[in-house]
Amino acid sequence: MHLASRLLLVTSISAVLFSCEQPSATKQAESLEVSKTATTEVSQSESERANELFEKIFNDSVNRSPMTQSYLGLKDDQDKWDDFSEQYALEELEITKNNLTIVNKFDANLLDPQTKVSLDLMKQNLIEEIEDFKWRHYNYPLNQMFGIHSQVPSLLINSHPIKQLKDAEDYIARLDGIKILFEQVVEGLNIRADKGIIAPAFVYPYVISDSQNLITGFPFNEGDNSTLLADFKSKIDKLSIEQVDKDKLIEKASHSLKTSVKPAYEKLIAAVKEIQKKAESVDGVWRLKDGEAFYNNALARTTTTDLTAPQIHQIGLDEVARIHSEMEVIMKKVGFEGDLPAFFEFMRHDIQFYYDETEQGKARYLSEATALIETMKTKLDDLFIVKPKASINVKAVEAFREKSAGKAFYQSPSMDGSRPGIYYANLYRMSDMPTYQMEALAYHEGIPGHHMQLAIAQELEGIPKFRKFGGYTAYIEGWGLYSEYLPKEIGMYSDPYSDFGRLAMELWRACRLVVDTGIHSMKWDREKGIEYYVTNTPNPQPDAVKMVERHIVMPSQATAYKIGMLKILEVRKKAQTELGDKFDIREFHEVVLKNGAVPLNVLAKYVDEYIASKK
Repeated sequence: MHLASRLLLVTSISAVLFSCEQPSATKQAESLEVSKTATTEVSQSESERANELFEKIFNDSVNRSPMTQSYLGLKDDQDKWDDFSEQYALEELEITKNNLTIVNKFDANLLDPQTKVSLDLMKQNLIEEIEDFKWRHYNYPLNQMFGIHSQVPSLLINSHPIKQLKDAEDYIARLDGIKILFEQVVEGLNIRADKGIIAPAFVYPYVISDSQNLITGFPFNEGDNSTLLADFKSKIDKLSIEQVDKDKLIEKASHSLKTSVKPAYEKLIAAVKEIQKKAESVDGVWRLKDGEAFYNNALARTTTTDLTAPQIHQIGLDEVARIHSEMEVIMKKVGFEGDLPAFFEFMRHDIQFYYDETEQGKARYLSEATALIETMKTKLDDLFIVKPKASINVKAVEAFREKSAGKAFYQSPSMDGSRPGIYYANLYRMSDMPTYQMEALAYHEGIPGHHMQLAIAQELEGIPKFRKFGGYTAYIEGWGLYSEYLPKEIGMYSDPYSDFGRLAMELWRACRLVVDTGIHSMKWDREKGIEYYVTNTPNPQPDAVKMVERHIVMPSQATAYKIGMLKILEVRKKAQTELGDKFDIREFHEVVLKNGAVPLNVLAKYVDEYIASKK
């Protein structure tokens, strides 16, 4: 509806409500009906306009990010990379400020309930983006967890399909564009270094090793095809074109790898080595200028709560104690003689819980993880109303990054669902992947965990895209951890060792609350964090090392899991208590999932509305 028509409706409403004439009862009823209809039309018009703006803001953002386009399965700019320059960051800030000015013009009272939530979330997103601009350099763009050095090959391998000739040409164009991309990243590293924001010393060997892996092999030197050439060739081989044309494409890609990719990585490695000379072994962000304020802000953004670092630390300690007591019950159930630390040692080393460090052992792990997800699919009707349409694959982390990558993670499907979601299991060292944790990991990363929640969010109708594809870490990871617990309630984890594995993973997340706040707020060093994990969990020391290193480069992120899970369980218990026999677990999960990722306070509001509607 055009603005002029909307203003006419507003005028007519005023005439009805504030007329000096005292109408008859019949006329009064007619007037109220006109009023109700007119108000509905205004609401619909304003809501439509708001949602059109939300879509425009999202689409414009995607259009400015070729890499996001690839993750979503779009091909408009798949020959390009994102702009990582400082100038681009300043331009983005101005766009964000302008968007907020426009969004602020909407009257929330004229919006339907769902659009009103979208307006609140959009405002919050824009305000926080503006407020957090001052912290934009308070991170480590290259580290063992992520960074452009590993993101580039990962995107090309997993999110740049080659279905036709242009796709191949775009792939080659991206290889040629890596040089400028890496120059921008190095510029950002130097800006941070000038501010004293330098990753701790342990980070650099990981980044250098992963980068060198990418320029090893043919055509850089003799041996097997390098990671990117192997990927390119495997995709080209499936094209329905003449072999001579395939050979030309492979030759072009090889040339780009030698003349663009190799020098780009070499310059990046040289820059990293230069910054490495200034690196220290002090790990917490408290060491940075205004580091305490930065960390408090990071906790607020991650958890979507006002919990302080000391409060989060104490929640972690309490949860560790509770889980330890539940583990002791299982320890007695399996007949283990000894205390809990001895049981941890047994679980760390007994060969019955680990597959061989061979290709056969890795293949067995992937096969059984896939089977767990397939079995869980058969149980979904008892727990959920809506199921995801997109499929999911289980895959080992690629060789070039498996040494530094995390234990397991998930990659969302493409926007149209044509590319499946991926549950990545890191099988670099099978001794880090005990079978008793396999079940909980599969549920967390796959079904009913991240794949269920994220795929359903992408497939939702009636909400703007920024909510389908946006994210609140506490909600998303809280759901993942809740999804480890949920299967127990329907009879999964029949093996007590697997149930111990579930508790071990929950314990791991409880310890994260303690160690993250310990390192970044209470000035723990790296060694104290590692010791806490080794003492309080059954996980092997390499797990503890990786986790502490993750805390260090991603302040606050690891607090999301337990805080989010506790909130989901809290609001579920409230619904069960107040509704009694009227409580339906399927309906509860629908309430949690049908609006996409939201802050925890908004989730609580949705559950309260659900409770009221059932009463």
